[in-house]
Amino acid sequence: MSTFDGSRNGPDYERNGERENEYDGPPGMEANGIIESNWEEVVDNFDNMQLNEDLLRGIYAYGFEKPSAIQQRAIIPCVKGLDVIAQAQSGTGKTATFSIAILQQLDVNFRETQALILAPTRELAQQIQKVVIALGDYMGAQCHACIGGTNVREDIRKLEMGVHVVVGTPGRVFDMINRKAF
Repeated sequence: MSTFDGSRNGPDYERNGERENEYDGPPGMEANGIIESNWEEVVDNFDNMQLNEDLLRGIYAYGFEKPSAIQQRAIIPCVKGLDVIAQAQSGTGKTATFSIAILQQLDVNFRETQALILAPTRELAQQIQKVVIALGDYMGAQCHACIGGTNVREDIRKLEMGVHVVVGTPGRVFDMINRKAF
C-alpha cells in the first residue's frame, strides 16, 4: 500500500486562523491529502498517460495543466478497466478522473450509449455532463443528461439519435430503460 502526503503542515493545519482537528472519517480520505492506494503507478503528466490526442486537446482546453493527485493514480487503472474506488474531498478532480477514463475508451464512430454515469442529484448530473462535453469536445463525444424535471420526449429523442455517454439521476434513467430508449 503506497501513500501520498500532500499535507498542509501536518494533520492539523490552520484555516481562517483556527486550527483544524484530527480527521475522523474513513481511512484514506484525510483532509491533509493522504492517499491510500494499492495502485503503484503514478503518472504526473497527462501527456504520459497515452491518451487520445483529441482528448488531450480537450483536457488542456478545459484548463488542466497537470493531473491532480487522484488523477495521477486513478485515470490509468480506470482506463484499464480495473475496479476503482476513488474517495476524495470536493474539488480534487474526481469528476474529471472518471470522465477522462470514459472518454478514452469511447468509440466515437459508434453513435450508441457506451457509458452510463449515475448521479444522486440533478445538479450534479448536469455538472458532470458539462465536464464530459468540454473534455470530449475535440473528439466529437456526445453526452446527454437524463434528469427529472425535464421533458421526457426530449430525452427519448436525444437517446434515439444516439449519444456516447448518458449522465442521469436513477429515477429518470430507470424510466428511460423501461421505455427502451437506450
